Amino acid sequence: MLRKWLDRLDPHFAKNGKLKGWFPLYEAIDAFLYNTNSVTKGSPHVRDALDLKRMMTTVVIALGPAVLFGLYNIGYQVNRVLAAAAEGVSLPWQMKLAALLGITPATIWGAVLVGAIYFIPVYIVCMAVGGAWEVLFAVVRKHEVNEGFMVTGLLFPLILPPTIPLWQVAVGVSFGVVIGKEVFGGVGMNILNPALTARVFLFFAYPLQISGDAVWIGLDGVSSATPLARAAEAFPQLGTSWWDAFWGFIPGSMGETSTFACLLGALVLIVTGIGCWRIMMAILTGMTGLSLLLNLIGSTSNPMFAMPPWWHLVLGGFAFGAVFMATDPVSAAISNTGKWIYGLLIGAMVVMIRVLNPAFPEGMMLAILFGNVFAPIIDKLVVMRHIKQRRSRYEER
Repeated sequence: MLRKWLDRLDPHFAKNGKLKGWFPLYEAIDAFLYNTNSVTKGSPHVRDALDLKRMMTTVVIALGPAVLFGLYNIGYQVNRVLAAAAEGVSLPWQMKLAALLGITPATIWGAVLVGAIYFIPVYIVCMAVGGAWEVLFAVVRKHEVNEGFMVTGLLFPLILPPTIPLWQVAVGVSFGVVIGKEVFGGVGMNILNPALTARVFLFFAYPLQISGDAVWIGLDGVSSATPLARAAEAFPQLGTSWWDAFWGFIPGSMGETSTFACLLGALVLIVTGIGCWRIMMAILTGMTGLSLLLNLIGSTSNPMFAMPPWWHLVLGGFAFGAVFMATDPVSAAISNTGKWIYGLLIGAMVVMIRVLNPAFPEGMMLAILFGNVFAPIIDKLVVMRHIKQRRSRYEER
């Protein structure tokens, strides 16, 4: 019935239809629900079952563990603070709604539901505002709406704190979509990761709401620094164990805390061929190499010099960024050699920012954007070197 209804609407959105200007919106809805009817008629062409929609769907599936654990961890952190807080703690609207619905974060499913009350409004605002920008630019440019925002719209909420004001979500995703992608020409043309572009805009525009100690716990007037922020002051006294940090039972962004969940996502992306294992391994190698070097150098005034690579791995957004952000096929390096250089650059840069600038303990966001900027240059140098080698071998003959 739905297919027949869409087919009856199709002539109105066709080239000579009355609603032809809104064809991108109609096509986006049709393509989301069904496979496209547009196929290659002639040869030669490549037969491949993987299209953009299936690629984006695979990434969303890979993000599943991070989303589910993120929901639980939000409720877990709220319950932990409630249990230790004094009477009369001011509750935000999310907790008032949870109390109205009879939901308590004291149980596993209760914690997940409380986390959903925090996460879902952010996700809805992100998809609604970002999707509206996508449709607007598609209508103006008269092209189809791409499925790329399906992933960006999920990645962005996962790298935000649970207490982020909804109006800032709207402002941030607008900046990420318009300035980070559409001004470059849209999907496939952007040089920066749109979700990270939105996040870095909010970080510098509204630092108190995006990075202060009070943003990581979903209760008004209650603050709790992330272990990475504590490490900048007194490593190794972090107030948590390595295993808690690995599983993700620590304050942080809504989907970044669990390294284990990120590793599950990495497995999905690598097995399906969507995510590049070279970039992931290069980032890990670059981080390990520079952190071990700084461990050997040491410092009497900066405790971050003593942080070993296994702690860098589980703190902040390192694992999430390495798996889901740096591997973005549009903004990352393309050549195999370039992917290694690109990943090594990001891995070394994140340690450099974290250690040498203790006032800004989290460096993954800026490190990836820095790598995005240099990715085209890296690929060009790799290609030019390859051409030079081929020319040299030809001249020798």
